[in-house]
Amino acid sequence: MRIGQAVFTLAFAAGLLMPRPPAAVGQAASAAISATTIPEASQMQPADLAKILASGGAKPLILQVGPKVFFEESHIKGAKYAGPGSRPEGLQLLEKTVASVPKDAPIVIYCGCCPWNKCPNVGPAFARLHDLGYSNVKVLYLANNYGDDWARKGYPRE
Repeated sequence: MRIGQAVFTLAFAAGLLMPRPPAAVGQAASAAISATTIPEASQMQPADLAKILASGGAKPLILQVGPKVFFEESHIKGAKYAGPGSRPEGLQLLEKTVASVPKDAPIVIYCGCCPWNKCPNVGPAFARLHDLGYSNVKVLYLANNYGDDWARKGYPRE
């Protein structure tokens, strides 16, 4: 039991078990959040978002949080570009983009630059929105990338 306590104490002292800093501390902390840490309950499957977009009902705010070049090439119909989540300037643009959005509004973020487990953008963007108090955020689960998991399936894009 003492070894476990020692490991915990050392990890805590090294900053490995420190809680994520609040939004006021800065944005760099959010950049370390991986897509793989996003709870499954906060993920949305592409087919589910496509159904919502095809319905006549209310649509969520859809934000692309990856590289701008990918957004300019093709993006989910109705999506807005909100900056790359892995960069401080991207998180600033994300904040600016949602500044007038109610905290309980439905928001879907996505990147699709690479496989989910390697995406550097959705984790930090998801964490930042939660740090800002947004409570209805989903992350579009693109297992491989935007091309394979959205565009090639014929889902709505522009």
